Amino acid sequence: MTFKDFNFKEQLQNAIDHAGFKEPSPIQSEAIPIVLEGKDMVGQAHTGTGKTAAFGLPIINMMEGQKGVEAVVIVPTRELAMQVSDELFRFGKNLNLNTATVYGGQSYSIQLRNIDRASIIVATPGRFLDLLRSGKINIKPSFVVLDEADEMLDMGFLDDIKEVFTFLPKERQTLLFSATMPQAIKNLAKTILKEPEFVTLTKKDVTNSKITQTYYVVDERERDDALIRLYDFKAPTKSIIFCRTKKEVDRLSTFLVSQGYMAKGLHGDMEQRQREEAIRAFKTSKLEILIATDVAARGLDVNDVSHVFNYHLPFDSESYVHRIGRTGRAGKLGVAVSIVTPHEFRMLQKIEKNIGTKLEGKIIPNIDSVKVKKTADLKGKITGQEIKDYALELVEDLKSEFDIDTIAAKLASMLASSTYVKGNDRIGKSESDILRLIENAPRGDDRGGRGRGGYRGGNRGGRSGGRDNRSGGRPSGDRNRSGRSDNRSGGRPSGDRERSGRSDNRSGGDRNRRRD
Repeated sequence: MTFKDFNFKEQLQNAIDHAGFKEPSPIQSEAIPIVLEGKDMVGQAHTGTGKTAAFGLPIINMMEGQKGVEAVVIVPTRELAMQVSDELFRFGKNLNLNTATVYGGQSYSIQLRNIDRASIIVATPGRFLDLLRSGKINIKPSFVVLDEADEMLDMGFLDDIKEVFTFLPKERQTLLFSATMPQAIKNLAKTILKEPEFVTLTKKDVTNSKITQTYYVVDERERDDALIRLYDFKAPTKSIIFCRTKKEVDRLSTFLVSQGYMAKGLHGDMEQRQREEAIRAFKTSKLEILIATDVAARGLDVNDVSHVFNYHLPFDSESYVHRIGRTGRAGKLGVAVSIVTPHEFRMLQKIEKNIGTKLEGKIIPNIDSVKVKKTADLKGKITGQEIKDYALELVEDLKSEFDIDTIAAKLASMLASSTYVKGNDRIGKSESDILRLIENAPRGDDRGGRGRGGYRGGNRGGRSGGRDNRSGGRPSGDRNRSGRSDNRSGGRPSGDRERSGRSDNRSGGDRNRRRD
């Protein structure tokens, strides 16, 4: 299925093509036809599954383009309001549809001026209710969307939302999206929706199939070294690193900048201006790396994030899905990497169980492996480099002082500095260590304790929940020795080696076991 199958207006389809969207995501495939039929809908889906397009595209297609506000989207945070507004404007600009963003902390007069010119309002509940109560706006939208409804419940906006709907026309199409469905959200849906259709992503749809999910096991003291080594090896074009705390975001951003990376933090204690600047710089590729907390990155919508790194695992499966949903967007491939310690291994298995996906365990590449890859990448760049006239002039100038071999050697020496690899040769656990963690992990039920911040939705006593798919759950790797994957019996863990060099870290693994 492609977006052309929905028979959108030509101007809208052109905007979709320009954005690079090709195949609809599962939530889009199911939701768009329902919305186009004019029905109310409840969609249970996580951030990163394509919800904005799922409601935005059909609404824009049905809008008449008359003067005045035709659609309202209510979201929990100002960051998400800006992201949704930007995306809807991108889709609707060929149809001359404008959007207005409404949230606290901005001038009323500016927002009112924008509303006067807008067809779509994207608003946070508090400021939107202020405008309605005061009579500063009097709108009759045909379409109303509640996005991230459970997040608004957690933030205490439920009463505000109920009051907002007393100001809106009864004849409208209403859509509600929520990652989870607590009873309070179900009750709200009964109040504001009329005979809604329900769309729920199954477990297999929770995580994007275009995202490769891997994990690496290290000692706690090795997290920074492991992160740098993985960056050296994977060479992300644009990436987000997720931390649990604001303090960790600040520390890690300082550390990465000191290592020469273009990185910046993003968390709730930063001033709004600083947060907007960081997001803008990241979107325009002035930043390579954004280091963020879960809350700060909620709703962050950047289509060209190549990698997501979990510096620490999140405390629950939903946060994990939110995080990795930042990559693999708009039909592109993405990579999600988690750095875990042996003590976090149980949490990793709970996440796997709840999302219905097995992550691939790998060992961190050693220095030789990274050098080989960096050298191969450099050779590829040299081979593909077009020869410029000014470069020939430079070589002719240098030939007055050096022979051609010396010139080549000097230039190669300058370029080869990019293949230098920092840190210890061996970082993290070996293949045998990871296999031992898998073998010794509790199987079947979850009665052995929730662990710190464990997911509360565990299946107590449910041995039918499986034995952790022992054969399918063994980590495997990418040695690619003569095309072989080394996945003989479910896949033994291996590093991102791309050469023949064996390195199962046996001696290092023994030392690590004694330390643990």
